[in-house]
Amino acid sequence: MRHRIGNRSGLLRRGRLKSALRLPGQAVRKALPVSPLFAVSAVFLTVIQPPFNWGFLAWAAYVPFALACSPRGKAGPRALAAYLVSVLYWMGNLYWMVPVTVIGWVVFCLYTALLWPVLALGIRWCRGKGIPLFLALPVFIVGIEQMQGLFLGGFLWRLLGHSQYRNITIIQIADIFGAGGVSFLVGMVNGLIAELILGRQSGLARTTGALSRNSVRIRQLGKGIIVGGVVAGAVFYGRWRIAQTEDSVSPGPVVASLQSNVPQSVKREFKQETSRKIFDDLMVHSKVASKAGAEFIVWPETMVQATLNEEVLGILEPSHPWKVLDKALSEHSREGAFVLVGAYGGVANEAGTDLVEEYNSAFLYQPDGKKYPQHYDKIHLVPFGEVLPFRKSLPWLYNILMKFTPYDGDYSLDYGSKYTVFEMAGKQGQPYRFAVIICYEDVVPYISRNFAIDKQGNKQVDWLVNISNDGWFVRFDENSRQVHPSTELPQHAAICVFRAVENRLGIVRSVNTGISCLIDSAGRIGNNHIAGTLPSKAMSRTGMAGWFADKMPIDKRITFFSKYGQWLDSCCKICVFLFVIASILARLPGTRLFGTGFSGRSNERRVHRV
Repeated sequence: MRHRIGNRSGLLRRGRLKSALRLPGQAVRKALPVSPLFAVSAVFLTVIQPPFNWGFLAWAAYVPFALACSPRGKAGPRALAAYLVSVLYWMGNLYWMVPVTVIGWVVFCLYTALLWPVLALGIRWCRGKGIPLFLALPVFIVGIEQMQGLFLGGFLWRLLGHSQYRNITIIQIADIFGAGGVSFLVGMVNGLIAELILGRQSGLARTTGALSRNSVRIRQLGKGIIVGGVVAGAVFYGRWRIAQTEDSVSPGPVVASLQSNVPQSVKREFKQETSRKIFDDLMVHSKVASKAGAEFIVWPETMVQATLNEEVLGILEPSHPWKVLDKALSEHSREGAFVLVGAYGGVANEAGTDLVEEYNSAFLYQPDGKKYPQHYDKIHLVPFGEVLPFRKSLPWLYNILMKFTPYDGDYSLDYGSKYTVFEMAGKQGQPYRFAVIICYEDVVPYISRNFAIDKQGNKQVDWLVNISNDGWFVRFDENSRQVHPSTELPQHAAICVFRAVENRLGIVRSVNTGISCLIDSAGRIGNNHIAGTLPSKAMSRTGMAGWFADKMPIDKRITFFSKYGQWLDSCCKICVFLFVIASILARLPGTRLFGTGFSGRSNERRVHRV
C-alpha cells in the first residue's frame, strides 16, 4: 500500500511539474492575439523620433496600444504581450548602448520594459470604468515616461513629446508645462482617436434607438470639441510666443563651438600621445575660430584629458603633461577669446600624491590668460558610466555592479554640488552670464531650470552651454578608422531643444562626434552659421570634426516652467503610483476598491450587452 501511495505521489509531482512547464507557453500563446497591436505602436514610436522624424505619426502612435487594452478577457495575457513587445522596442531603440556594455543594455531594457504592462493595465482599467481615454491616456503616458529609469537617476529619453522637436509652434507650451506637456497634448489626441474608433465598433448607434444614438454622438462631439480646443489653444499660444520672440531677443556675443570626432574606445586608452593629438586637433580649430572673431569658444566634454584645478596643478612639476596643456590653453585665451573646456576636476590628498576626489568638470580661461576663479563640477552623474552606488557601504555589491560598467577598474566620479554661474564680457564690454550642463544633464529638466533663475525668481544666466562626449555611442571601424554615428546623436540634440524652450534660453552645444549646434530660445536649431567648417544643416553634423561660429541670441523672458518646474509631470506620476498601489491592495484578501476591484471589466462589458 505504501508503495502505491508513493507512486501516486510521484505521478502527482510529475503532473504538476509538466503543468508548470506548460504555463509559460500557454501564457505566450494567449498573449499573441493582442501582440500585433502593441507591435504597431512600437513601430510608430520608433519612427517618430530622429533620425526618421515622422513626427506626424506621434498623434496616433498609441491608438493601437489603447485598442489592445480591452477590459474583456484576462489582464495577464495583455500585460505579458505589452512586456514582450516593450522589451523588443527598447532593445531595438537603445542598440547604441551595446558598445558601452552589452550586459547593462540587456538588463536596462528588461527593467525599463516593465512600464508598458503598467500602462496597458492602467488603460484597460480606465476603459472598464468608462473613464474618457482623451484624459486617461495622456495622464498614464506622461506618468510612465517620468518613471523611466526609476531608481537610476531617471532616463527621460524617447518621450512622446520629443518627436515634435521640429514642430516649433506646438512645442512653445513647454515654457509652461515642460516637455511632458507636449507629450500630454499629443496623448490627448491619441486618446480621442481611440475613443472614436471604439465608439464606432461598439455598435451602440444600431441598437439603442434615435435618442441614445443622438446622445452618443453629442458625447463624442463634446470630446472632440474639448480636445480640438486644447490643440487650437496650443497652436495659438505657440504662434503668439514665436511672434513675441523678435521683441524679446537681442543679439549677444559671437560664440564658437568645436567638435571632435574621437570614439570613446580611442579616448579611454588614456595614452599621452593620444591625449595630445586630441588636444592639438581641437586647438587648431580653436585658433581659427578666435581669428574669425569668436568672443567665446567651447570645447567638448572631457576632451582635455587633464585635471585642471589650480590646487592640483600647483603641486606638479612644470613638465607634467597636465601643466603643459594648462599653459597652452592659457596662452591661447590671451588671443582675445574666453575659452571653456571640458576636463577633469580633482582634489589631492595632503601628501599631494593621489586624487581623493575626482569630477567631470568645465573650466573657463579668460583673455588675460587666467582661469575663472570658479569651475563647474557635474552634478548629475550617469549611473554605471560615471558612478556606481555602494562603493563604501556595500563593497561586495559594488564589485558585482562593476561587471555592468564599461571599465576594467574603478572609475566612479564624485558628485558636484554647486550650480556655478560664469561671467564674461563681450568685446564691447557688455557683461554676460552663462552656465554649463554636461552630457546628459540636458536630459534632466530640473538642472537647466535651477541654472535659469535664482532663488528670488530672477533670470540669472543669458544662455546655457551643453558640452558632451557622445563618442560613447558610435561604432568605430579599426581598419578604415571611420566613425559610424548612431541614432543617439540626433535624439540627444532633439531633447536639448526642450531645455531651450522651457527656460527661454539659447543653448550652444559642443559635442564629440556630434551634434554641435546653436539652439535659440524658441527651440529652433540653427542650420546656418556666420563662419565655420561644419555643414550648414545642423542635424547632419555627425561623425565628423570641425567648428562653427554664430551670434548667441539672448532672451530676457522668465517662464512659468522656470519658476514652478515639472508640476504636470509630477501630478501624472502620482496618478500612476496610486494606480499601482491600489492594484496591489485590491489583490489582498478581503479588499475591495471602487466596488468592482481592478478587473476593469464591468462598465465596458455592460455597454456591449446593451
